[in-house]
Amino acid sequence: MTKPKPEIAGNAPAPKKLTGKPVAKGVKRAKPRWKSPYAEAEIEEIFRRFAVQRPEPKGELEHVNAFTLLVAVVLSAQATDAGVNKATRALFAVADTPAKMAALGEARIAEYIRTIGLWRAKAKNVALLSEALLRDHNGEVPDTREALVALPGVGRKTANVVLNSAFGQLTMAVDTHLFRLGNRLKFAPGKTPEEVEDKLVRVIPEHYLRHAHHWLILHGRYVCKARKPECPACVIADLCKADEKTTDIPAPLVPIEVLDPVQAEIAADR
Repeated sequence: MTKPKPEIAGNAPAPKKLTGKPVAKGVKRAKPRWKSPYAEAEIEEIFRRFAVQRPEPKGELEHVNAFTLLVAVVLSAQATDAGVNKATRALFAVADTPAKMAALGEARIAEYIRTIGLWRAKAKNVALLSEALLRDHNGEVPDTREALVALPGVGRKTANVVLNSAFGQLTMAVDTHLFRLGNRLKFAPGKTPEEVEDKLVRVIPEHYLRHAHHWLILHGRYVCKARKPECPACVIADLCKADEKTTDIPAPLVPIEVLDPVQAEIAADR
C-alpha cells in the first residue's frame, strides 16, 4: 500500500489557537476601555488652575430663574450668547414664567427674537415648551434629564446646562467648544458629543465637576479658539497635549475679571 504523502508545511492549515470560550456569532467583543493620555495628577492640576482663574464661573446667557435659563439655552442654538441676551432682555421683561410666555403666544414671541437665527422654529418651541410645563409640570422646570428632553426644542445639551446651572447637578453639556477641546487636547476624544461627554465625566475629578462645564466653555471661547488657539494666553500650555500648540510656557495664573456681554463678544471674536 502506498503511504500518504506528508503535507507540505507551507500549505498546511494553521492550527487553531485556544483563546478561551468561543465567541458566539453576531456577538462583538467589548472594545478596550479608553485610557486618557493625561496622568491623574495632570488632570487635577489643569482644573486647579481653571479654578484659580475663575473661582465661580458662570454662563454668559442672562436669565432670572430656571425657566428663563431654559428658554435662553433653547434660543442659543446656532446663535451667540450676546445676540440671545440682546433679544431676551425685552422678552423676559414681559414673560419670565411659563404662564406669561404661553399667554404671549408664538407670534408675539417671534417678534422679540427675530434677530436670532432660526427664530420661527424657536418661537414655536418656546411657546410649546411653556404650554408643556403648565400642562405636565405645574409650571415648574423639571430637574431630571428625562423630563427635560421630552420638552419641545430641548436636547441633551440644553438639559445638561439647566441641570447644572439651575439645579447644581454634576452634568456635562457638550457644545461646540467642549467637543473641540475634548478632541484637540486629547482630553476626551470622541466622534459624538455623547462620547465626549462620557469621557469627560469619567476623567474629571468629581470635586471639579460642578464647574468643569463652564471652565471648559470659557477656555474654548476665549483661549483655545476654533480658528487659531491663543497658546501664549493659555494657563495649561505646559500640560496640554494638543498637536497644534505653539508653546510649552503657561500664561501667568491670575484670576480673570468677569466680562460684560459686550466685552465678552469682542474678546471671543478676536
